[in-house]
Amino acid sequence: MQNLTLTWQSAGGTAVALYGGSYAASRWRRAPLSSLLREAGTLLALFALWQLVGHLSLMSSEHALDRARWIHRTELAVGLPDEASWQAAVTPYPVAVKAANYYYAVMHFAVMIAVLVWVFVRHRERYAWVRNTVVITTAICLAVQFIPVAPPRMLPQSGFVDVAAEYGQSVYGGAVGGVVVAAQLSAMPSVHVAWCVLAAVAVIRVSTSSLRWLTVLHPVLTVAVVVVTANHFWADGLVAVAILLFAYAAQAAFARWRARRASRAVSAAVDAPAAERAGSRR
Repeated sequence: MQNLTLTWQSAGGTAVALYGGSYAASRWRRAPLSSLLREAGTLLALFALWQLVGHLSLMSSEHALDRARWIHRTELAVGLPDEASWQAAVTPYPVAVKAANYYYAVMHFAVMIAVLVWVFVRHRERYAWVRNTVVITTAICLAVQFIPVAPPRMLPQSGFVDVAAEYGQSVYGGAVGGVVVAAQLSAMPSVHVAWCVLAAVAVIRVSTSSLRWLTVLHPVLTVAVVVVTANHFWADGLVAVAILLFAYAAQAAFARWRARRASRAVSAAVDAPAAERAGSRR
């Protein structure tokens, strides 16, 4: 099962083409089309960067397994539940395992894209906040992922099983054009967890429907899935959420700075005529 069908080269090339289309549309005074093409290009550029980071990580796998073992030992030492025991509780149920594999492969992209399109179309004034959160969070996650860390499924001696490979559902089993298109050693931090929490927060903050709280099920299911499929440790998700919180804090700080700057500009504009009048009387 291959859920990522674009290489970083093709994704990057498509992103450049979309940016070019956005520029052309702006020159033709087609602002809505220009905005749509620009945002699609930004998402594809992020996707291309993710693919590239994963490719580079795979080319530099030294100590990736050692880091994974250290994370597992540290989690157990601080009292976190053993992910292997959670997985062992589910593996006797093939239907649940297969469903988890599909959820892992598909839902992180599907839900994020659906949320971005919904906000862009229905709540354009909030789109920049959601988009910027995606960009900041993903960029920091990708920077950390340059340090290769193996996922739990690569530690069979610790009790983990690669259930996706066992059922022929692995998204890491193939390549397009001879290029690896899914990162196997980019487990830390978990972009899956960062995106699922981000999507839920976006819907809860932007929507006014009482049903918006149902989106909390997505991060709950995602965390369960990444653990059961042995694609991530608890620590991978915790670090991802910390990065997401930093993205929110950074945007809030920037918004406060802009507000103070605008306030000073308004005060200066109001005070300038009074100063001029005082000077003329002298």
